[in-house]
Amino acid sequence: MTTKKRAALQLDDIQRGVLSPRPTPYAATYLLFRVDDPAHGRELMRRVSTVATSAAEPVSPLGSTWVSVALTCHGLRALGVPEPVLATFAWEFRQGMAGRATALGDVGESGPENWEAPLGTSAVHVVLLAVAPDAARLQTAIDRARPAYDHLSGVTAIWRQDCYTLPTETEHFGYRDGVSQPAVEGSGIAGSNTLQVPLKAGEFVLGYPDELGGVQAPQPAELGRNGSYVAIRKLHQRVGAFRRYLRDNAISPEDEELLAAKIMGRWRSGAPLALSPHHDDPALGADPERRNAFLYEHDDPGGFITPGGCHIRRANPRDASVAGEPRLHRMIRRGGVYGPPLPSGVLDDDGADRGLMFTFVGAHLGRQFEFVQSEWMNDGVFFGAGGATDPIAGSHEGPVGFTIPRRPLRRRLSGLPRFVVTRGGEYCFLPGLNALRWLGDLKD
Repeated sequence: MTTKKRAALQLDDIQRGVLSPRPTPYAATYLLFRVDDPAHGRELMRRVSTVATSAAEPVSPLGSTWVSVALTCHGLRALGVPEPVLATFAWEFRQGMAGRATALGDVGESGPENWEAPLGTSAVHVVLLAVAPDAARLQTAIDRARPAYDHLSGVTAIWRQDCYTLPTETEHFGYRDGVSQPAVEGSGIAGSNTLQVPLKAGEFVLGYPDELGGVQAPQPAELGRNGSYVAIRKLHQRVGAFRRYLRDNAISPEDEELLAAKIMGRWRSGAPLALSPHHDDPALGADPERRNAFLYEHDDPGGFITPGGCHIRRANPRDASVAGEPRLHRMIRRGGVYGPPLPSGVLDDDGADRGLMFTFVGAHLGRQFEFVQSEWMNDGVFFGAGGATDPIAGSHEGPVGFTIPRRPLRRRLSGLPRFVVTRGGEYCFLPGLNALRWLGDLKD
């Protein structure tokens, strides 16, 4: 019997932002550009290919600092990529996030007609993301990248969003964020859950076998191989409304924290209900070796500890018995908060724009990002809960309910308003470094 040898990841050609976790804490900036002159756009690609950091560089010259570059379908077209080549990309990517709004639940106040300009429009062509451990090194990274787009009259910066993480790794609702990440074969980077085996590289990087044995890659291979798809979303958080809902529906401060944990699936420290069901455990929440080492099917199939409808069990059902195969829907997820924190104890939103910049990385926009959004976040059929949506991030117009399994009687929360509103987003292609040079060498 022969053993099939897996293809080695070409880490020196994969952009570092695909596989590397961001430093903690960190500061980041998203810069969007419009390309009006194809020749200048191609020159931009040549220049950024020398600035973007590869996954083979665990420490860049600036420490835990790097720059990533991605393009929308409109952006590839603006560079002069031929239509037959564009046709080899995923059809969700070609439609764009705004075109997929209904499937994603981005309707009503989250609909593209209400998005922050220019997000979701044909004007967004290139996305540059700079990440660094602090604001000073972030500015250094931006300054280092600036020559790539300065003095190109046919390339215009049209949008900027700064974001950050706190040393506590918490987002505006107060929960530790970014706790669960999958392991990727060949990456050399450990996943967050030692109980689950690494996923095939082709789940996240184009041009390699995925969990089903297929290989996804736009053509020609010089363009598609070692790239990834990226979904970027600006999500506004109604922090005061969230705090007030917990306060109004709890019978004590302790019960308020328990409700918050049941809705999320973790205590705010990051400690999971699966490992600490009755009280928070900050030491557990701060321990990356322990806080994610759990499954559901053996110890909690009915969701009496971690409710089936809570946020983390929806986003990643692990080994739970649900419709579908969870391993086919895993995502690399990055998040950073933007806007000022709402002061502690304040129960009314103050009108400031605050929220989360969410980034998905994967090789399958459809069966990873869109599936999780439409089938797990915005529906409950997969675990037998009908049309129930995610209590924190679900898309719903009007108040909804949330059920907490409990013996002898379940606890039913009602009147949950919408706590998260989509302010905009883009589907992008994150090319390999050789592909950036290929794009730079395109001819009219």
